[in-house]
Amino acid sequence: MAIVDVRILVEGASDVEVVSKALQGLALGSEYNITISAIIPTTNVEIAKSAAAGADLLIIATDADRVGRDLAERLFSELGEMVGHVERMKLPLGHDLEHVDVELVRKELKNTLVRAGLKSLQVLPGYMELRKQLLDVKGKHDTLAQEYEELYREHEELRRKYEELQAEYVRIRNENEGLKELLERKSRPVKIEDAWKGLFPAEPVPDERILATAVEKLGLTGRVIVGQGYIFAEEGELIDELLKTVYLSLAIREELDEGTKKRQEGSKPEAQETEEPGGNIVENPEVNPDEIERLLKGIGDE
Repeated sequence: MAIVDVRILVEGASDVEVVSKALQGLALGSEYNITISAIIPTTNVEIAKSAAAGADLLIIATDADRVGRDLAERLFSELGEMVGHVERMKLPLGHDLEHVDVELVRKELKNTLVRAGLKSLQVLPGYMELRKQLLDVKGKHDTLAQEYEELYREHEELRRKYEELQAEYVRIRNENEGLKELLERKSRPVKIEDAWKGLFPAEPVPDERILATAVEKLGLTGRVIVGQGYIFAEEGELIDELLKTVYLSLAIREELDEGTKKRQEGSKPEAQETEEPGGNIVENPEVNPDEIERLLKGIGDE
C-alpha cells in the first residue's frame, strides 16, 4: 500500500512548534499509513502553492478566530485543485508552546485525519463509478484501436492494389493510344489521281499500269494494291513512297530523253525524228509502261 503524503500549512513559526509537538504522540505511519512530509509556515498564497503542490492531503491549520477562518477559506479556494484533498484544522487561541494544550492539538489533528478519511470514503462510490466508466472507455478505445489497425492494413492493401491497377491502366492506355495511332495511319483505298495530285499537283497522273509495274518490281505485292483507278496499302506511308519512286523514275527517264533529243537535234538540225540510244528511231519520245518497267528493274538491280 502506498504511503499517503500529508502536508500541514500553518500561519507562523510558533505554530510549527506546536504541531510538531502534537505529532510526537501519533503513530501515523502504522495507524494511518501516512507521513507528514512538510509543515509550511506562511500566509503567502504563492509560497503555499509552491510548497503544497502534489500533496495527497493538505491540512490548513489556522487559528479559530475570524482572521484564521478568512485565511483558511482563501487558501482552500486557491489550493483545492493543486492537491488530492484539502482539510481544515483549527488551532486553539493563544497557542504558544508553554501554555498550549498539546493533547488538544493532537486530538484535533487526529480528528482532522479521520474527517479526511471519511470524506474520502464518501467520494469512493463516485470514484468507483468513474473508474468503471474509465475501464469501459479504455475497453472501447482498445477495440477501436484494434479496428483502426485492421482498417489501416486494409487501407494499405487497397492503396497497393490501386497503385498496381493505376500502373496497369497507364500501360493499357499507352498501348491503346499506340494502337489508335497505328490504326489512324492505316490507309483506306484512295483514288490514284487524288493521291498523286496530293504530292505532285503540277504533274500529270501516270498510267495505272505504271504503278502496278512499280508495285511488282519493288516487291510490294500484297502490301500495295493498284486497280480500277484506286490504290490501297495497309500503311499510308507506302503509297507516298511508291508514288515518289514512280515520280523519280519518270523524272529520270524524262531527263534521259531530253538529253538524247538535244544530242540528236545538234547533229541533225533538219531531222523530225528522234533517235533513241541503240539506234532505234521513234516519232514521239513519250514514256510508256514498258520503259518504266525497265527503269525500275535497273534501279532494283543496283
